[in-house]
Amino acid sequence: MAHSLIASPNTRPGGPNQPNLETDEIWQARVDLAACFRMAATYGMEEGICNHFSAIVPGYDDLFIVNPYGFAFSEMTASMLLVCDFHGNVISGSGTPEATAFYIHARIHKNIPRAKAAFHTHMPYATALSMTEGDPLIFAGQTALKFYGRTAVDRNYNGLALDEGEGDRIASAIGNADIVFMKHHGVMVCGPTIAEAWDDLYYLERACEVQTLALSTGRAVNPVAPEIAQATYRQMRAGDPESARLHLEAIKRTLDRKQPDFRL
Repeated sequence: MAHSLIASPNTRPGGPNQPNLETDEIWQARVDLAACFRMAATYGMEEGICNHFSAIVPGYDDLFIVNPYGFAFSEMTASMLLVCDFHGNVISGSGTPEATAFYIHARIHKNIPRAKAAFHTHMPYATALSMTEGDPLIFAGQTALKFYGRTAVDRNYNGLALDEGEGDRIASAIGNADIVFMKHHGVMVCGPTIAEAWDDLYYLERACEVQTLALSTGRAVNPVAPEIAQATYRQMRAGDPESARLHLEAIKRTLDRKQPDFRL
């Protein structure tokens, strides 16, 4: 189902204009992103070699880090990740991104500058709700309230994203939201940091799982009153950046015990 990208030759100018990709900050971004791949695989959030996470390279708003085509999330290491520009050039790394990864993520990062990280999966519970009638989230469970007022729905499924036009259309569907349910497809989570994108991805799937279980009882699922939902959302969001940072640190400690090669 995945497609190889026919990449452009590297036309980025040489000499003093070449980006310095060997900084500690950029390496830390690679490590953090690799940790997210590994833990997403542990939780069963990936689908074969078809899903992708990306993050803007610290210090370079026209470059992004993304996973290479042909590898599972469970294989990702910091050094395996690619650095690409918005034109399809691979600036650093071996291989190319998967085609839909490039066309979706490049256009999101270019068109939505606040999206410093963009995580796309076909994780089962969120994807299942993207296939149902109406809006995916009912906002009946406390975890779901983390996303109250932050979601959009891309209702115009148009097949695989194999050109810039489709990437632009998806970026437009996101609008001012942080999470977009892509009908018949999956989800995209955008965040100002890798940690916050990971935190949202994790809790989004948990919220969708609980809602799916509630719906499976056949009994009515009752949403939280809007004024309570809004107040709870504000409570949750007040501490989100620090909670997300600590969440990412926790998964890195977990991986250090069980899969320490993610840092390589």
